[in-house]
Amino acid sequence: MNVVNFSKYVLIIIAFVLLNIFSKSYSQNIDKLYQKIDLFSEVLEKVQDDYWEEIDQLDAMDSAINGLLQSLDPYSGYMNPEIFKESQTDTSGEFGGLGIEVSMESGVVKVITPIDNTPAAKAGVKAGDYIIKINNEQVRGKTLMEAVSLMRGPVGTSIEITIRRENLKRAKIIKIKREIIEIQSVAAKLIDNKVGYLRLRAFNENSSEQLSKEISKIEKNKNLIGYILDLRNNPGGLLYQAIRISDFFMEDGEIVSTKGRRLKENRKFFAEKGDKIKGKPLIVLINNGSASASEIVAGALQDHKRAILLGESTFGKGSVQSIIPLRNKGAIRLTVSKYFLPSGKSISNVGVIPDIKVEETGEEFSINTDTDNQLNYALKLLAG
Repeated sequence: MNVVNFSKYVLIIIAFVLLNIFSKSYSQNIDKLYQKIDLFSEVLEKVQDDYWEEIDQLDAMDSAINGLLQSLDPYSGYMNPEIFKESQTDTSGEFGGLGIEVSMESGVVKVITPIDNTPAAKAGVKAGDYIIKINNEQVRGKTLMEAVSLMRGPVGTSIEITIRRENLKRAKIIKIKREIIEIQSVAAKLIDNKVGYLRLRAFNENSSEQLSKEISKIEKNKNLIGYILDLRNNPGGLLYQAIRISDFFMEDGEIVSTKGRRLKENRKFFAEKGDKIKGKPLIVLINNGSASASEIVAGALQDHKRAILLGESTFGKGSVQSIIPLRNKGAIRLTVSKYFLPSGKSISNVGVIPDIKVEETGEEFSINTDTDNQLNYALKLLAG
């Protein structure tokens, strides 16, 4: 037998051995999986027979599905057909509710941010609050979607939420009246005839277009010394809008990358030439309510040293979710990839840390008012 044939023979044997090993391993995993499925069926049967009151098995299965998804991360979850249908109304920009962006943490609802000028914001709900009761009903044990459904209701009706906050010794009850929530994503003005103030509340389909128009108006002023981009309490939104808006202030360089198991989820996005504010000084205001797309913009501008970040560390939501419809007309919300800043850092559970830390001043703090010490600090910094 010559060397070539011998090598082929050895490779065939190795391939056969590896295939056999993998087949056994795969077979063992399948057997274990079926054992777990049998165990689940047994548990469901015991609950049905022995629990102190009769249960709805369909509801129990929904909870089991959601439990699987919630065990992955706080942003994945199951929506039954009714909740999925209701959630689709949210994308229109108008929906009934309180005006808060929420996630699930440690079995209770965590406020990512209250949206500006909504009932929740006016009532004093803050980013980082934990909602432990809704109308005196315990949140623990409910899915995120169930909790959200409890907070919804007819416009004009009132709801009581019980919150826990880091600096409060006791739980606090807040009464809120439900309203139609209209999100105006962009607000802009000229401060002291020399500073362009750009407030971005969300990243929806029209945000970049609206922001571009506002910058064009402000750029006509010959006394401009710089800009303030306010991303506080901005829960995020559409990825491509975050990329476009980052590009407004950059000449080149990477903005963000995403990484996932599927090839299509592994992407890098870069800025194109053309800084809309022509290199003028830029300060970005961030806080604990700045999440997701807000963190992409703030992180990209910080990594490229294009802006000074001022305020508090951001929320730390560095993942991308897809809504995947199911055969029963429900859907799952599933994390499919994660964001990475140009530096390679992940935002998840860490957030973006400001260059200058300026904390909100107590309970009386309000964005863009006389009590807004973060904005006032930024104005003094630009003035030199």
